[in-house]
Amino acid sequence: MDVITTSEALGALCSQLLHDPYVTIDTEFMREQTYWPELCLIQVAGAKAQAVIDPQAAGLDLQPFYDLLANEQVLKVFHAARQDIEIFFNRTGKVPKPIFDTQVAAMVCGFGDQVGYEAVVRKLAKAQIDKSSRFTDWSRRPLSEKQLDYALSDVTHLRTVYEKLKLELEASGRASWIEDEMDVLAAPGTYVSEPENAWKRIKARLRSKKQLAVLMSVSAWREREARDKNVPRGRIVKDDVLAELAIQIPQTREALGNLRALGKGYATSRIGDSILEAVKLGLAMDPKTVPSPISEDDEVTDAQAAAAEVLKLALKILCEREGIAPKLVANGGEIEAIAIDDNADVPALKGWRRQIFGETALALKAGRALIGFRDGKAAIVFE
Repeated sequence: MDVITTSEALGALCSQLLHDPYVTIDTEFMREQTYWPELCLIQVAGAKAQAVIDPQAAGLDLQPFYDLLANEQVLKVFHAARQDIEIFFNRTGKVPKPIFDTQVAAMVCGFGDQVGYEAVVRKLAKAQIDKSSRFTDWSRRPLSEKQLDYALSDVTHLRTVYEKLKLELEASGRASWIEDEMDVLAAPGTYVSEPENAWKRIKARLRSKKQLAVLMSVSAWREREARDKNVPRGRIVKDDVLAELAIQIPQTREALGNLRALGKGYATSRIGDSILEAVKLGLAMDPKTVPSPISEDDEVTDAQAAAAEVLKLALKILCEREGIAPKLVANGGEIEAIAIDDNADVPALKGWRRQIFGETALALKAGRALIGFRDGKAAIVFE
């Protein structure tokens, strides 16, 4: 097995791979103890060459590999690409182009939502992957032959997976169906994590702009703190603490110390002072810059909720018939939006998704179609 540890060897490998129409790529990384993922291995395979690259090797310059990622004449094939691409984007400021995600392609080809790599390999490459090395510590050196074999298998089998999925997409006429998903993966904005948007990850039932402003401020503070210290967000404070801060809006150390979600000692610590400062900044925000939180008037009515449940069932029926993963067609939020508004601005009412699901969803809402049984199976019947 080739383990690349020198710049010269990496340059030679990448020069060879530049002549291939595509390369398969995977990474092994650790992020349990850090904010930024720690890149531990890079696996790459072309038509003939394949190798494991050790980015932790002393003196290794990864620029030839980054040049390969940027070369638009070579297709980069990943499975579940988002985290791998995020690592490369954070290191280079660029998204590899062009790209192909076999997980998305498998969803279009009927493998189900977020299908795992092992399942795709079993079905398409007729191979079994030894998963015992999956959760090992990839940062420790030396790596065992077993670890290296496992790592390399992620890209060698991916060649067969890609080839077969490509043929299936072309045969079914669905190659264009994955373009929207590839565009999202190729967009730099997908991998930019702005502290000002961190509040959107937090689940909190808020009733006023004041509460939302505090949530926005304390969430942005935590994001910067975690990023600067390179520790997981929860190591600073957990999500439920941010939610309680937004609801209770403590403005003194005493009030901060009374919060149940916050551990003892925080109120009188540097972290406590930073929290109070973030709360203060949130309260000082211009209300015009703060979105309106969900009010009772915005909540889904019982009738709309019932309609959404019917549409979810319809989506399942249609996707089972078409052999496509439901998540790729519409998510819960989009279905709820359609239940409320026939003209909702959602992907499920556009393009091929509208053909597969959107038109039927609107027909069900209008009473032009019904869900019933045919030959013992749930089916959609048009009047």
